[in-house]
Amino acid sequence: MTEHTQPAIQPSAPSSEEDRRLFQKIGWNVLPLLTLSYVFNYLDRNNISFAALTMNRDIGLTATEFGIGAGIFFAGYCFLELPSNMALYRFGPRRWIARIMISWGLVSAATIFVTGAKSFYLLRFLLGAGEAGFFPGVAYYLGTWFPAEYRTRVIAWFMVAIPVSSVVGSPISGALLQMNGIAGLAGWKWLFLLEGLPVVVLGGLILWRLADRPEDAAWLDDRERAIVRDRIAAEKREKPVHRLLPALTDPRVLILGIVQFGFLVGSYGVGIWLPLIMKEGQLSNVEIGFLTSGCYLLASIGMIGWASYVDRGGNKVNNLAASCALGAIGFVVAIYSTEFWMSLGGIAVSLVGINAARGIFFTIPLRFLTGIAAAGGLAFINSVGTAGGFVGPAIMGWLVDRTGSYTAGLAAMAGFLMVASVMAVSLRIFVRED
Repeated sequence: MTEHTQPAIQPSAPSSEEDRRLFQKIGWNVLPLLTLSYVFNYLDRNNISFAALTMNRDIGLTATEFGIGAGIFFAGYCFLELPSNMALYRFGPRRWIARIMISWGLVSAATIFVTGAKSFYLLRFLLGAGEAGFFPGVAYYLGTWFPAEYRTRVIAWFMVAIPVSSVVGSPISGALLQMNGIAGLAGWKWLFLLEGLPVVVLGGLILWRLADRPEDAAWLDDRERAIVRDRIAAEKREKPVHRLLPALTDPRVLILGIVQFGFLVGSYGVGIWLPLIMKEGQLSNVEIGFLTSGCYLLASIGMIGWASYVDRGGNKVNNLAASCALGAIGFVVAIYSTEFWMSLGGIAVSLVGINAARGIFFTIPLRFLTGIAAAGGLAFINSVGTAGGFVGPAIMGWLVDRTGSYTAGLAAMAGFLMVASVMAVSLRIFVRED
């Protein structure tokens, strides 16, 4: 009798309901801790805007010095972004993301020791160096767990931490300033301590809880691991790039870097200065905290809603361009409004557009970058784009010192966002939508 070799048993194709439940399960195991970490990430970037309400006077910073110091964070961040993501690819996301968080938590808390412009610049540079690679590392990490049809929502749920950090952080930061004098510390010093040290604890949790790959996740069974692996491997990619150097010179990568630069100039240009802009309305620090929170709550809702629409079939490139244009329009409304509350409404509209752009943006490079090209390409895009975080606050501070108002600064932010919108439209030459 002839003996036949039995073929290996392959997992049957998952039903749509099984597929949905599996990626929902992965989301619940991966996203909450990462999103909470990103909330603290943005608290550490933006709490400087609340500290400025009293810190600038205490250590003698001018508007220009504050703008440069707020932005110099991004010099350290951008310089080390690509090396950091290469290290993440080499050592694994779990260890490297934990290292990043512990570093930035300690440096953020150390900001209580600043005494003037030079020490302020130094600590801000070191904070940026410590945080380098966090966002592109997480974006790369999520791309190894979720296929394309889930990515816009998943990345938006992760990035909703940005506006949420202001929703919850603005009132908290405003309240922490009221601790002025407790244990002999200024309120702004309590702000840095109590928003920096918890990040060290979160870094330890990341090291303990996360798995580097679906294959390493103890909470997935063999069939679930096979489904995730097969779904990611079967993705159709448009002119895929697998190697690092071609990724860094790909026109799609270069255009995306310019687009992100444009909308981040607008984001940080207004975000860092928003509490000081609100101070023009003769509001208390606590009132400023709650109003800032309200603006970012609207931005959070808009971000998730827009991402859901795009995942259901909306054109990613066109929606990226539209969201950047909405950001510019909101700033124009703010400039030409003669009433404080109408101007604030225009800024809120801008924040909706800018944050929607964030949620859509990083799903586009994952359409054509894979492996080390994805790790390096995402870091390169983010390092170019995040340079806007230096340019925005610095331009705003320079224009405030020279004009005595925020109007010229808001006009500059609107201009950068319109350039981002036009560049996003140009992506249609290189990126085909199904």
